[in-house]
Amino acid sequence: MIPNLLSQSRQKESGRRLFLAAGLAAAFAPSAAQAQAELSAGGMTFRDFAVLDNGSSFNKIDPMIGSGANPTQSRILAVDNAGGYARVRFDSIRIEVAMPLGWQANEDWERGVGFSVDKRYRMIVWRVDFAFEGVNDAEHYAATKAGAMQARKPGVRAQARKLGDGAFLVVYQNVPSEGEHRAVFDLVVPRPGQPKEGVLVTLGVPAADSERGLKLMALLKQRLRIEW
Repeated sequence: MIPNLLSQSRQKESGRRLFLAAGLAAAFAPSAAQAQAELSAGGMTFRDFAVLDNGSSFNKIDPMIGSGANPTQSRILAVDNAGGYARVRFDSIRIEVAMPLGWQANEDWERGVGFSVDKRYRMIVWRVDFAFEGVNDAEHYAATKAGAMQARKPGVRAQARKLGDGAFLVVYQNVPSEGEHRAVFDLVVPRPGQPKEGVLVTLGVPAADSERGLKLMALLKQRLRIEW
């Protein structure tokens, strides 16, 4: 677990703090507790989201998108042109992800960021200290965050559910952002044997691409590698 070095002001800026009464979280928790099957990509692969450029897009860095004021380029471990993806390591958080070719990736000391060149698909990966966030575990975090989003942004619909391997998926629909509505997916992965720690993967896509976004999240989850 990365040591918690965040100040209260940084937490407020990052938007990860949860400000929701316990009663609301408890009311939402039953839907998160229902075990579901594993996420499925429905036959789609990374090639369905990729630009087959042999990984050249990952040699660029866009300072307008990503991690804080001074993002650094993330390390590319391998490029699979046939598979349509690159394996990227976020050294700062010790997590490896696969991203479609044609994307870019950068990071700072607390998170990794990936995004399509047109910036309509965006992913953020964090380490999460559940106790610091004021919740008990991954289930409580997923339920509370879903409830908080609905309480803060009228019109947003959120649903949390437990996956077969113990991770939690939260799906947000009708999320206002930059003049459009988007679908956002949170994957909350608890650390085995350490329920107070976990990883959060957030993927945002245009609302019209909600079904495609869910399938991309399934692909991301399949190849997620966490160095606990």
